[in-house]
Amino acid sequence: MKTQLFTGSALALATALALTACGGSAQSSPAATSATCPNGGIKFGIEPYEDPAKLKPAYDVLAAALSKKLECPVSVQVVEDYAAEVLAMRNGKLDLGQFGPLGYVFADAKAGAEPLVSFGTAGKELSTYTAGIWVPKDSPIQAIGDLKGKSLALGSVGSTSGDVLPRFGLREAGIADADLKMDYAGGHPEALLALTNGKVDAAEINSQTLATAVAAGTFAPDKYRQVWTSHPIPNDPITVRGDADPAFKAAVKDAFLSLAPADVAKVGEFLDVTPPGPLLEVTKDNYQPLFELAKTMNLTEKDL
Repeated sequence: MKTQLFTGSALALATALALTACGGSAQSSPAATSATCPNGGIKFGIEPYEDPAKLKPAYDVLAAALSKKLECPVSVQVVEDYAAEVLAMRNGKLDLGQFGPLGYVFADAKAGAEPLVSFGTAGKELSTYTAGIWVPKDSPIQAIGDLKGKSLALGSVGSTSGDVLPRFGLREAGIADADLKMDYAGGHPEALLALTNGKVDAAEINSQTLATAVAAGTFAPDKYRQVWTSHPIPNDPITVRGDADPAFKAAVKDAFLSLAPADVAKVGEFLDVTPPGPLLEVTKDNYQPLFELAKTMNLTEKDL
């Protein structure tokens, strides 16, 4: 179920972006020549790490606040998959993009994406999350090493916590990919459902999905056990296209940093950043462990 980088979804994404872009043409919009409003509007892409129907309203709140700061319409596009977002930014179809940590690694290489900010805690520290593997409470599986020969639901190909880190944990436990049945459910919520519906022996559930599901009443942690957890992962960066005007990059970063915690609170709920803090500046250095992970796992853009 690998998602190829060059897919029909890229064409669909380009069409959708053209239809949803705010503002007008460079000739018709008075803001078109502004450094803070290139081409009369800003296109902001989001990876589908949760149900898009739930993500879109949350990001629309953030985008509205950003639009007010920059005096430029900001349109949000929840893309089809990780690869589509990288391709869209590389082709100039996105000005901004929030990537999962590993998605950013490839966006850096293929689209020159530059991290601007990530999500801060109420204590103004950069937030993190963890990958995890869960089993039913009465399962004989007691540790990740017991998964040999079992079935494991993963999220989607190329996901940091929903694919690569669990497979890295299995490798550390001496279990090769071929030693168990790995099913890509299509996303974090879908992997959780595969476990709760009894379709698999174990499933990846990261701390963000766990918090969302518990709050929604769709997952009862006391009926399950976590048999593996990763080291903390730096939360998603919001990036800007590398070839954008330096004045635009600076203006967008300043605008993000000036947003109030309330402006990002709804997004923060999906990222397990509750109560929310402000957005905080990040650089490539914050994500260096993910670059090292990609190298260790011999990942390429074809693994997205």
